[in-house]
Amino acid sequence: MCKFHRRDDPAGERHGNSVNGPGLFDWDLSVYKNNYFPRISESFNVQFRAELFNVLNHPNFQSPIAHSALFSATGRPLANAGVLDSVSTDPREIQLTLKAIW
Repeated sequence: MCKFHRRDDPAGERHGNSVNGPGLFDWDLSVYKNNYFPRISESFNVQFRAELFNVLNHPNFQSPIAHSALFSATGRPLANAGVLDSVSTDPREIQLTLKAIW
C-alpha cells in the first residue's frame, strides 16, 4: 500500500471526510485630500475622504460547512460534497466623506 501526501498536508494531520475551504482575499483602500482655507482661519481645513472596502470585489467563499461530508455511510460520493454556495465578505462598498476640521 502506497500513500502520497502533499507537503502542506503531513500524514496524520487530517481526518477522514474533511474538506479545506478557500482562503480570504480582501483589500481596503482609503484616500483623502486636505483643503486649507486661510481666509476663514489658519487651521480651518475641509477634508475629502474616499474609502473603498473590498476594492477588487473578489468573492470570498465560505468553507463548505453544511456540505462537509464527502461520502455517504455506504462509501458512495455525495452529489453536494464540498459545494461552495455562500460568501463570507460583503461586496464592494464605497464611502465618500466631507469633514470640516478647525
